[in-house]
Amino acid sequence: MPAKQMLPGRRPSAVKAQGRKRPAVNSKRPAGRGPLAGLRRTQRQLQKAWDRPLTAYYLIFGSSLLITVLGLVMVYSASMIKALQLGLGDAYFFKKQFLAALIGGVLLLVASRMPVKLHRALSYPVLAGTLFLMVLVQVPGIGVSINGNQNWISLGGPFMLQPSEFGKLALILWGADLLARKGDKGLLSQWKHLLVPLVPVAFLLLGLIMLGGDMGTAMILGAILFGLLWLAGAPTRMFVGVLAFAGAIVALLIKTSPHRMDRLECLGATEPGKNDLCWQAVHGIYALASGGWFGSGLGASVEKWGQLPEAHTDFIFAITGEELGLAGTLSVLALFAALGYAGIRVAGRTEDSFVRFAAGGVTTWITAQAVINIGAVLGLLPIAGVPLPLFSYGGSALLPTMFAVGLLIAFAREEPAARAALAMRQPKTGWRRTGVRWKSMRRRVKKRPSGER
Repeated sequence: MPAKQMLPGRRPSAVKAQGRKRPAVNSKRPAGRGPLAGLRRTQRQLQKAWDRPLTAYYLIFGSSLLITVLGLVMVYSASMIKALQLGLGDAYFFKKQFLAALIGGVLLLVASRMPVKLHRALSYPVLAGTLFLMVLVQVPGIGVSINGNQNWISLGGPFMLQPSEFGKLALILWGADLLARKGDKGLLSQWKHLLVPLVPVAFLLLGLIMLGGDMGTAMILGAILFGLLWLAGAPTRMFVGVLAFAGAIVALLIKTSPHRMDRLECLGATEPGKNDLCWQAVHGIYALASGGWFGSGLGASVEKWGQLPEAHTDFIFAITGEELGLAGTLSVLALFAALGYAGIRVAGRTEDSFVRFAAGGVTTWITAQAVINIGAVLGLLPIAGVPLPLFSYGGSALLPTMFAVGLLIAFAREEPAARAALAMRQPKTGWRRTGVRWKSMRRRVKKRPSGER
């Protein structure tokens, strides 16, 4: 058969294809495809979203809202047994916390809409009012002692006020305004202007707090002071000196108090010990350990039935771990991490020195208090008796904290890029001053003096 003769049933193209070599198949994927390329695209999209002007604004608002709402749920769950044991309704503590959250929400909105100049103008009145209330706490017949600490003022009925919680906000506002004014004059390079009168006023607040025996709140106030000094650019030797002096005072206060020494000895305890000294610390660990990955279910805690003291206040994180498991506790930690990151971002991107000091002070306050509370529940730090910010029961702690969150929201809105982004999101429907209006046929038309199109 001739070489070029076609076989039956074969097309010419098929015959020609037999003599050709098939092109080599490229084993490599085209550019822009594959799992690694998809991960890179996702990373770029996340980075783009992370760098948007309103990221800090949404992080602060969203994380604080979620923490507060989840805190209300856990306060109800953790306090219902305690309320029933006291002969009160199961929602007694929840109702008080919900009322405080409503008032705090109003304070948050007011603070978020106030201009920076007004925040600075309020710094001295807030400091003076807080000092006055903290002095009243030590007056016999006015101050009220709870759990051995005299830091409360009765407002009538079941409502109490703890002025030392407002001392944190007062120190931040006043200290930020003081350092900003000195920074504008170029005086912060001199150590005497850096320390005076910031440190003496802070020590005055600390002294009034320690008169009532509240070591935990004093630690938070000390952390705020160090945060402000660090933001102001204090030299390392000065910073270390102040830190060493404060550490010596803390060590002396712990050494001279048997109650504080007992708390220090309970670090890492796995048994209640002699006379049940470590009962609270150990049962907090029991609650966390029994929660597992996803918890025993909301409302199904065992430790809140009288085994764990202060289940709805200082140790509410332990009940969260028992009922919502590791997933719930990690969610709370992630929300606090997001709030802390957003606060640092606001402080780092602003050009206003007052905003930088105030945002850094608020972030230090919330982060340090969360670390001290959670560290105590985990047995890594001594029990300091401080609530978990925005989460634990306590109106006196919730109100100034929500106002401070409103400060962060206001500062995040004041960034030039954020202001421009918010202005572009104004509603565009209805009558506008630009002479453009919407008709029923959904097309834009220009207004004319005669009303004709």
